[in-house]
Amino acid sequence: MASRPAPRTMTVIAKRKVSPSMLRVTLGGEGMVDYPPDQQGGYVKLRLAPLPGKDKPTVRTYTIRAQREGEMDVDFVLHETPDGSHGPATDWALAAEPGTVIDLGGPGPAKPLPEGMDFYLIAGDMTALPAISVNLEALPRDAKGIAVLEVQDDADRQDLAAPEGVEIRWLVNPQPGTQPDLLAGALRDIAWPQGDVHAWAACEFSSMKALRGLLREERGLGPDRLYISSYWKSGLDEDNHKLAKREDAEAV
Repeated sequence: MASRPAPRTMTVIAKRKVSPSMLRVTLGGEGMVDYPPDQQGGYVKLRLAPLPGKDKPTVRTYTIRAQREGEMDVDFVLHETPDGSHGPATDWALAAEPGTVIDLGGPGPAKPLPEGMDFYLIAGDMTALPAISVNLEALPRDAKGIAVLEVQDDADRQDLAAPEGVEIRWLVNPQPGTQPDLLAGALRDIAWPQGDVHAWAACEFSSMKALRGLLREERGLGPDRLYISSYWKSGLDEDNHKLAKREDAEAV
């Protein structure tokens, strides 16, 4: 098995608010020298300072929203926990300034939409919006489908470079993770399309399970017609979310 590439040290070039609930950090520097091209939609592993009582870096996974010569964009969802705090990656992004450095593992592979489908059903919350945005940009311009996207505020809607035949429907949930049936309910209200359908969904763990029940169990989409994943689980950090995903996969 090929060895995992060593982390690269990246430097913050710039950052800006994409919307009230999303912050974009642009990374570059020496770590981008000879970086593999066309990695947008793939993922990187941010190696952050150890949490209190730990001696290993805190690792968090994020999508590469865009990649250009010598730089990449990574988007961070700004969501507070019930006690008003953020996760370690969001804290890092909020505090980062041009010149701040961070080590990144990866890149890991993207999960693109396959070509040649008659219709695409896409669902996700704000954590999946960077990957969904990349996938919509890559679709043939004559593609047809519907994308249902959950955001925290009306102002979090983004201008997406989707084909004209792909309808974007926005759902607003100010408290992510509290309405696990929101995305599945919106898809259930859509008349099932004719022809070859491919569904792509990524979101919070409980929402993922509701979508899986609809798309896999009710609609019968097999692995060649369905990509579905949870990107986070309400109340859990990334390490414990991974354990929950493993246990769920073994139980299905």
